Amino acid sequence: MDNKLIVSLSPHDHANDSVQKNMYGVLIALIPAFLVSLLAFGIGSLVVTAVSVVSCVFFEWAISKYILKRERLSITDGSAIITGVLLAFNLPSNLPIWIIILGALFAIGVGKMSFGGLGCNPFNPALAGRIFLLISFPVQMTSWPVAGQLTVDATTAATPLSLMKQAVNGNPGALADLPDALGMLLGNNIGGSLGEVSALALLLGGCYMLWKKVITWHIPVSILGTVFVFAGIMYLVDPTVYPSPEYHLLSGGLMLGAIFMATDYVTSPMSHRGQLLYGVCIGVITMIIRLFGSYPEGMSFAIFIMNGFVPLINTYVKPKRFSSKAVSVKK
Repeated sequence: MDNKLIVSLSPHDHANDSVQKNMYGVLIALIPAFLVSLLAFGIGSLVVTAVSVVSCVFFEWAISKYILKRERLSITDGSAIITGVLLAFNLPSNLPIWIIILGALFAIGVGKMSFGGLGCNPFNPALAGRIFLLISFPVQMTSWPVAGQLTVDATTAATPLSLMKQAVNGNPGALADLPDALGMLLGNNIGGSLGEVSALALLLGGCYMLWKKVITWHIPVSILGTVFVFAGIMYLVDPTVYPSPEYHLLSGGLMLGAIFMATDYVTSPMSHRGQLLYGVCIGVITMIIRLFGSYPEGMSFAIFIMNGFVPLINTYVKPKRFSSKAVSVKK
């Protein structure tokens, strides 16, 4: 019998795990946030998510079959669906359909398949699509409908992050317009993208993934802990300009990024120490952009930047190999 040992690129199977099982586990964890987005934005949320998912699956199928000429297609592993959902969760509910399709094409075609597909992409595809759209269509990508106004022509309003940015830029009175922390936790009348409305829904999904061992605690806790400490220091320096740490934790795409995007198997470090370092750096970069950069949100850019450092982290932060140290034996 000709036995062959086949070594493939990550992600790898462990015990009873499989790529499909873990991918669909993430999708189950995203259900609470999706339901909240439906309640908050109505049909707009459903349209954006459906268009994004269908587009991502179609582009992966078309590129695999007609450009890469692959016999075995990868659309059944669930990764394209997750990319579509996560991309949709980073978009406003009133975004034009053609822009969503363009973002899906960039996410799959450039962010994933140009590197060879799942396991080869150095950057999170959904983040690549989101950043591309944010740079290309800044007005459309930052026009946030108010949650709870379900009409097509619903008015837009400032998000909590934009109010905090106004305070940092010389308008401390903007902090008075911030919603209460409980409202931000539950998603009551909070403007923003589909996936950042309710921090509680995202935390429920994160707990589910921890329970199912789809992810470990190292990356989410290190990101959230770093943001809390950084924001706490700035709040102690000047509470009239910088909001308390819980506002940073509950606002914007921090929870979505920390729980669902930074923990991507392919683009995050392999070792636990590397994951902690990775998370701390993401938290620091996020806060630097939020407080001192031009954009009110820095989570997407922080994860994208640290994706590029993952090979370096994997090289220099790795567990000690068994029996790697020579041992002298006395005679």
